[in-house]
Amino acid sequence: MTDVVVLRQKIHGMDPADYAATLRERLPEAEVALARTPSEERELLMEASVATGFQIDPEVVAAADSLDLFVCTFAGTDHLPLDALEDAGVTVANASGVHGPNIAEQVLGYVLADVRNLRRGWRQHERGEWNHYQGGELRGSTATVVGMGPIGEEIVDRFDAFGVETIGVRYTPEKGGNADDVIGFEETALLDAFAKSDYLVLACPLTETTAGLVGEEAFLTLPTDAMLVNVARGPVVNTDALVAALRGNDIGSAALDVTDPEPLPHDHPLWTLENALVTPHNAGHTPEYWNRCADILGDAADEAGLDYGQ
Repeated sequence: MTDVVVLRQKIHGMDPADYAATLRERLPEAEVALARTPSEERELLMEASVATGFQIDPEVVAAADSLDLFVCTFAGTDHLPLDALEDAGVTVANASGVHGPNIAEQVLGYVLADVRNLRRGWRQHERGEWNHYQGGELRGSTATVVGMGPIGEEIVDRFDAFGVETIGVRYTPEKGGNADDVIGFEETALLDAFAKSDYLVLACPLTETTAGLVGEEAFLTLPTDAMLVNVARGPVVNTDALVAALRGNDIGSAALDVTDPEPLPHDHPLWTLENALVTPHNAGHTPEYWNRCADILGDAADEAGLDYGQ
């Protein structure tokens, strides 16, 4: 009998076989199987108590009488057949927190490269050019971080280590957080925060509230040397307004791990702007991904009363 089935779904180019191997080490009393084909997937789901991956077929869920727990390897779960899982009595756990350290480090990488003007240094290096230039420093600057989940909190922690004043934005500001100040999504409060932000970092989910959150009004409000960093979702930013702001020097620069559209077409103007840096939605990659997912699955199994000896 199979206790845990790992679905045949790759993430960030990482082999699910490695995830299965990690789970076998972490849960020595569980029988862990990797489903390599659609037929294996269906067969194993009929006997497993726990399934893990980023997607599952609602028809299979309805037929899988033994399934008690689905551990999603994505932080978000809105893409899942949640109604079917609920109807089948299957508890859903997500991978919230799995990306925190690596995405926070990528954000700091963007910011440090920008404040120290390293892109100019790299260009001069390629040309073999010794030409002194100036750089700034983070200490004493202000960063607004939109989204105070596990990723946003990790970002704030790293800014704090550099002596940066932080403003956190969340739906329930009364819950507070690790930022120096925490506000909600009320427009006046947001624009007041933007007006004093050297760095605006987006680490929020895409919702009706956040879609198009950063547009022309925001770019007019941000200081002219401000930097936008988006590790949330592309549509949180109005792309046309961003291009206009970068071209018109309404803001200083932007670093985007997500874009709208995505993938970004090869002829899009963001590729050619000197003050824009685009990376291919890879901030979520970390060699610790499967280890963290295994920790999450082990904790979720314990909560469900499944003793696999971790």
